[in-house]
Amino acid sequence: MAVPKEAGATSSPCEARAWWVTSPGKGEILETSLAGGSRESRGDWVTVQALYSGISRGTESLVFHGRVPKTEHERMRAPFQEGEFPGPVKYGYASVGNVIEGPAELVGKTVFCLHPHQDRYQVPESAVTPLPEDLPPGRAVLAANMETAVNGLWDGLPGVGDRVAVVGLGVVGLLVAWLASRIPGTRVIAIDTNPSRAWVAEQLGLDFSDGTEPLPDDHDLVIHASGHPSGLETSLALAGAEATIVEMSWYGDQPVPAPLGAAFHPRRLTLKSSQVGQLAAARRPRWDHGKRLALALSLLRDESLDCLITGETPFEDLPQAMNRILIDGRDTLCHRIVYA
Repeated sequence: MAVPKEAGATSSPCEARAWWVTSPGKGEILETSLAGGSRESRGDWVTVQALYSGISRGTESLVFHGRVPKTEHERMRAPFQEGEFPGPVKYGYASVGNVIEGPAELVGKTVFCLHPHQDRYQVPESAVTPLPEDLPPGRAVLAANMETAVNGLWDGLPGVGDRVAVVGLGVVGLLVAWLASRIPGTRVIAIDTNPSRAWVAEQLGLDFSDGTEPLPDDHDLVIHASGHPSGLETSLALAGAEATIVEMSWYGDQPVPAPLGAAFHPRRLTLKSSQVGQLAAARRPRWDHGKRLALALSLLRDESLDCLITGETPFEDLPQAMNRILIDGRDTLCHRIVYA
């Protein structure tokens, strides 16, 4: 691992500037090695000049506050992470930039990469995915979230005409609901206790509920993505007989009581986990991570999804802004980092 150094105004040709969580609740922009890991892998390498990166508020909040359980330190590693949890650690996985060095067919292309917040980086050619020509780079920071949403629906297996409830309208929950609503004949209800989510749901053509009014308990599929244990209780109550509840929340080290009394057994409900690190079992024989990411990027071409980006911050301001973005921004969805 390269030892991070305090950053100056510019980086040398062999150095880059990256966001590091230095200790729980604190972070800095530090000089780091241009390469994001070992060069042992085969194939050509590319140098990417970052344009944007996206903050994944749920996961990055756990990382920023040192709440990644010890048992999950290895499974939680990002592809080009440096350092170890709880810190110092360079973390993140939603970067969009221009290829400035590499194979001729990639130079000048705008690409997505699962890379931490860093102004310039070198990665294997296989680690970048060119954007569709009609996808704006600023929207492409949603690609990792879209991948997660796609995988969650693959795990849930909704069908034509299904009644679907989505509990928790962060970026992933909203994308899940939006995708499910595009299946012919589906009835989709998007649920969140934050009333400000109603406007976003409307922009995406979704029916919204804040949960204060009674909702039907006949759903074929319920997706839980709120990150709060109370949301799991709500999800179980919405499921019809023999229905599936897909748990997409990741709680870190937070204990989660599961209310498995009441109707859980009489209704023969299925509680199923979904995690983007592995492809849904039914897709593994025919899909891989690269194909899934390409699909996610293609699905982002709809301009209505711009409503999921609710703010942006210059990279230079990240040390002062990160706590506000993660803690105080109750109405924040995807927060975009802009590189000059």
